[in-house]
Amino acid sequence: MQKSLKNSLYLGLAVLSLGAATVVSTTADAASKAKVSSDVTMKTDATTRNVEATGKNALYSKPGTVKGAKRVASKSTMKKLANSSKSGDYFRAYRVAKTNKGLVYYKVVTMDGKYRGYIYGGKDTSVFAGGITSASTTTKATMPTRTTGFHLTNAKKNGLWTAPKNTQYKAKSVSLYGANSSDTFTVSDAQTKTREGSLYYYVTDNQNKSIAGWIYAGKGYKDATTTTFGGLTLNLAEAAATNDNSVSVVYRDANKAQVGSATFVTSATTTKAGDPVGSNVNAAKSNLETFAANSLPSGYKLAKTPVSTTGATFGNKLYVDVIAAATSKVSLNVEKVDNGSYAITNPLTTGAMSANEASVTLSSAAISALSGTKGQTIDAASLAKIAGGFAGTFDGTKTYYNTNGDAMHYKFTFTAANFESDNRTATYGDTLKASFTAQLVSGAPTSTSSDSSWIA
Repeated sequence: MQKSLKNSLYLGLAVLSLGAATVVSTTADAASKAKVSSDVTMKTDATTRNVEATGKNALYSKPGTVKGAKRVASKSTMKKLANSSKSGDYFRAYRVAKTNKGLVYYKVVTMDGKYRGYIYGGKDTSVFAGGITSASTTTKATMPTRTTGFHLTNAKKNGLWTAPKNTQYKAKSVSLYGANSSDTFTVSDAQTKTREGSLYYYVTDNQNKSIAGWIYAGKGYKDATTTTFGGLTLNLAEAAATNDNSVSVVYRDANKAQVGSATFVTSATTTKAGDPVGSNVNAAKSNLETFAANSLPSGYKLAKTPVSTTGATFGNKLYVDVIAAATSKVSLNVEKVDNGSYAITNPLTTGAMSANEASVTLSSAAISALSGTKGQTIDAASLAKIAGGFAGTFDGTKTYYNTNGDAMHYKFTFTAANFESDNRTATYGDTLKASFTAQLVSGAPTSTSSDSSWIA
């Protein structure tokens, strides 16, 4: 009887063990049945897709509940990235996938490109949740009290960027081709990197307006005794302004209302109030005409060029008429995609094209033509100049793969004929539309960089 009871107990335990194994298997089968029902490129503005990890979820090669998903970064690693003090550890979300179970996953990549994969994002594609949350990679900073007359300290050490480094995905260095060591720069914006707290100024070359970008500014400009801060330098400190050595430049709009001012201080030491300014220059070696043209208030341009300084005297005012200005940007649009006989996963689709999809360039003359009187219709000649600034074809920078695993990329062709008609009613400040056709070709793309500051 005891033997029979013992056998019964063993049999009961075996049944229970089999039952437990059955439960685990059912759960695994349920998870393995999760499939991706959609996976599309996100087309909202790039800055709204800057995110940071919450540390609640791991990063996977595929949506985490889908069969074959491999862990790219553990939950512990994602928590470290969430608490990081480096901008390179922010993420950019660029694709959104949904499973047949109603779960949302975002494909993300760190700003430094080290980690890339899918992360759980909740159940609603209209908001980031789960493993990521929206991030403001920069914060507005106080503008310096002085905004003109700066020089680049050492462009090899601190150059210009399309965005403060790692605050936008694939922020690029700006070409300084055509810039001279004597060029002066004007500051028009200031931002602080949220994580590092480092200060950046947006500067424009006064001698070549197409050269502009963000530069590390150290502790920033403080006062007239500051000579070097970050990547900017003041070669000489100006003397204090007096009636004997200065002219107050007053900028007026079409209604003769003052919209800005600047003070020209000569480096000469023998001038007196009432003396003609003539050819006197300031510490930056600029005469009054050049100084007035380079010290315009933000958002304005000269109503008439050159600036007339006839009759200007020390101790008095020089009135300069200006008009409100605006600069347009250009959105890139794919109007036709030709994949030929190739079969690839997640091919390019028509519609808005990311600036990261291709190395699209625009000439400096065309970039200059994007600026004009605010609200004024862009005339046909200016549209033609902008259209003429595009090359005929551009290589894609993103790698695609066909079903055999071979690398592919798209080659883009600019359709200049559509540019003028698409933008015939646009005014300065509007976003212009540039259309492209895309042809899939074999081979991996060649990595290139270009100035994308003009791209919407």
